[in-house]
Amino acid sequence: MLHQLRDLPTDEMQELLDAIPVITLLIAGADGDIEGEELAHSEKITKIRSFSGGEIMQDFYEKAGEDYTERLNRWLKVIPKDTAERTADLSGRLEKLNPILAKLAPELGAEMYKSFTSFAKHVAKASGGFLGFGSINKEEAVLVNLPMLTPIIVEKEEEGEA
Repeated sequence: MLHQLRDLPTDEMQELLDAIPVITLLIAGADGDIEGEELAHSEKITKIRSFSGGEIMQDFYEKAGEDYTERLNRWLKVIPKDTAERTADLSGRLEKLNPILAKLAPELGAEMYKSFTSFAKHVAKASGGFLGFGSINKEEAVLVNLPMLTPIIVEKEEEGEA
């Protein structure tokens, strides 16, 4: 795992790992109905990201995938059943990630933020649309960019600039 993530206190690392099932449940439940295909798709995305995509996040997703199903099922048991209450609860939990992401190196924080929002979009596209893929409903569209997270943007120097 990346040096900075290993150096986080255990509780903060757990919060980052929990972000994956929390994002899943936030987006999957946005329309009031948490569907099995959304949950299964989120697990597949987690596994795929553990060996593909940005190198900086592979170790994180590998760790997140180790006990993903158990973590997801734990969250399913404790989240509110009411859609509005569940959305508020899960949004509040994700909002608590802001100070953790802010204390990481800007490049890592930005990559995690980007990865989390991308993950949310993949979960949203798991149901609806043609053959169940590709459509984001209006309830998911409000949440898919994870507005409770403060964007971390790193401006890259253009080649040739000192």
